[in-house]
Amino acid sequence: MSGTGTAGRRIAPEELRSHQWWGTDGLRSFSHRARTRQLGYLPEEHLGKPVVAILNTWSDINPCHVHLRERAQAVKRGVWQAGGFPLEFPVSTLSETFQKPTPMLYRNMLAMETEELLRSYPVDGAVLLGGCDKSTPALLMGAASVDLPTVFVPAGPMLPGHWRNEVLGSGTDMWKYWDDKRAGLIGDCEMAELENGLARSPGHCMTMGTASTLTAAAEALGVTVPGASSIPAVDSGHDRMAAQSGIRIVELVWQQLTLSQILTADAYEDAVATVLALGGSTNAVIHLIAMAGRSGVKLTLDDFDRIARTVPVLANLRPGGKYLMEDFHFAGGLPGFLARLTDVLHLDRPTVTHATMREQLDGALVHHPDVIRERDNPLAEEGGVAVLRGNLCPDGAVIKHIAAEPHLLRHTGPAVVFDDYKEMQRTINDPALALTPDHVLVLRNAGPKGGPGMPEYGMLPIPDYLLKQGVRDMVRISDARMSGTSYGACVLHIAPESFVGGPLALVRTGDRITLDVEARLLHLEVSDEELELRRAGWTEPPARYGRGYGALYQDQITQADTGCDFTFLARQGEVPDPYAG
Repeated sequence: MSGTGTAGRRIAPEELRSHQWWGTDGLRSFSHRARTRQLGYLPEEHLGKPVVAILNTWSDINPCHVHLRERAQAVKRGVWQAGGFPLEFPVSTLSETFQKPTPMLYRNMLAMETEELLRSYPVDGAVLLGGCDKSTPALLMGAASVDLPTVFVPAGPMLPGHWRNEVLGSGTDMWKYWDDKRAGLIGDCEMAELENGLARSPGHCMTMGTASTLTAAAEALGVTVPGASSIPAVDSGHDRMAAQSGIRIVELVWQQLTLSQILTADAYEDAVATVLALGGSTNAVIHLIAMAGRSGVKLTLDDFDRIARTVPVLANLRPGGKYLMEDFHFAGGLPGFLARLTDVLHLDRPTVTHATMREQLDGALVHHPDVIRERDNPLAEEGGVAVLRGNLCPDGAVIKHIAAEPHLLRHTGPAVVFDDYKEMQRTINDPALALTPDHVLVLRNAGPKGGPGMPEYGMLPIPDYLLKQGVRDMVRISDARMSGTSYGACVLHIAPESFVGGPLALVRTGDRITLDVEARLLHLEVSDEELELRRAGWTEPPARYGRGYGALYQDQITQADTGCDFTFLARQGEVPDPYAG
């Protein structure tokens, strides 16, 4: 289904993919037209026009997407204005806030849903509406596998939070004030006020958490209109952006500028550079590797570490910095930000709105140099995520070191091991553990299979009695993920995970572990001979699921270093277009 169209040629109406359904003389085409009349549509409304699928992740239980019902109407308005015919499809919402054990378990399900809807219905192009953490990669993974003309509409960040005289960042300040409560610094009255002030509007987290990181990556990839990723969800500019996206997709269909022409190896490298220079979420490592794989591009942990050494952190955004996404938007948004990085970007690749990224960034300005820093005044000299190697993570692990206390970035300490998250919750505050700030907290069985779904358990809580002593960070190690709004010296995504017999399964309380971020090292101070003895005594845990989607998941899921895609979806292979009859 890949296209080779260029801006210089417009296809004829008879070349539209939807023509197979409606435009021929056979019985099936007659039936399709009759059923379309049943829907109340006139022939003049859709025949010979680009049919645009609007995949909408709106839901009453997803605060990040609760406004997307209205934004879909704006997209339709744009499609109609440009002479197209829009059709809205509801798809899985993946609410980060409410879906358990984690929406990461269902990212690939939405990717499958996206792929099969676009493949099986009479559509010529797609507009994807998402933004909550897993929805962005899921939608783009599925769309990349089909390869139609596609535009992504980010849900946009919520308004800044407020409490008394403080500006709050959702997620980031939740962790901070929850620890304050556990330390006895604030009480129930303050928490009730914070509950009402932390998240004040529709939209995803307004810090540089996973949602903002992934929508910025989508813009850097070139699949949104310029500046789309930072527009506040409730700003009228967000409505205009949605309409503009609707207008643009119609032209992309006529040009047959498909997703494969946008999502190139150069585009993915630029997305990685963008994420790292933003000080973005560690979750982007997993998602971009999976997205690239769907595009036939091999992206690895080593690529992240290589690029991290070439870009500084220029976005002064929480959790690693000071400001929030609305500040970033009015400081110049991603166009202004990328204008600071032109020396490391591939500027001659196309985007959905311009012939080249160079043309798209022409004239982009920065209006607040403390929000988007100059190259000679970075927040950090290197990109915000480091990739670690060592005998504890032979296939890699990651740490967002700019969000950790600097003294912990080179640390050796004794391990305290928790076999699962429930055990950790039950025992972490037990004084009998005698935890000190030097201990290394280790959580296992929280990875892709062990979690299940690799939940955001990686920001392990510091014991109450240490919080009361003023301790706010410790080295924490797991095969889990953590929220992009989180912070601390948290080593994540250890691969292979403990549940499948990775070295994390062999760690014992009292073992000494060395973390050295500068050397990119994570090492268990135990001899190879002792580890082999322990491995001989290890037994594989029973499968988490006996049936259903969970059984498919545990059978097909890959490890964190390769993107946690399903094996049968990640592999390359031909899928025929359906015969419309």
